[in-house]
Amino acid sequence: MSLSKPIMNLVASYLQNLYLHPIKTKAITSCVVGTAGSLASQIVAGESIRLDPILAFGFYGLLFGGTVPHYFYETVERLFPEESASFPLAKKLLLERLIFAPLMQAFSLYSLARFEGKTHRAALKQLFALYLPVLEANWKWLTLFQVINLAFIPPMLRVLFMNIVGFGWAMFLASKRRKQSQRKGD
Repeated sequence: MSLSKPIMNLVASYLQNLYLHPIKTKAITSCVVGTAGSLASQIVAGESIRLDPILAFGFYGLLFGGTVPHYFYETVERLFPEESASFPLAKKLLLERLIFAPLMQAFSLYSLARFEGKTHRAALKQLFALYLPVLEANWKWLTLFQVINLAFIPPMLRVLFMNIVGFGWAMFLASKRRKQSQRKGD
């Protein structure tokens, strides 16, 4: 019981910050989750800890991982409001899966490589090598989570929900990128 009060205080503080400073809160949350996912991926792989991918995932989360989805979900709600649109969930899901996810996946793969210090050419090479397998995995594994997110999660908490899912996704993505780098010797 004694642990519940600090946890409730943390949740209350998070929700208050989410209400008062939504973009900043989502950006910081995404930074923390991306950093933790990259670190966890290295630990699970049994490798020595490399700082460049950890910083890349953290920086990406801080700049784009919270902000871009925030504006995307806000736009989706305006385009397909529950009360006036026919089949709003289907429309939201199709927009997210067929347009947003492919664009965001390409952008994230390229940005992560650049944040690690790779050249434009090396980042494009990695993007072309990983894009289709990563996008297919995204469609295969994250579609159900997007259905849950769009159908049951309040709009204010959608980025948080996907950040929680994103912890596992960051581990997967970090693993894919590491394996591709090891194969190519980049």
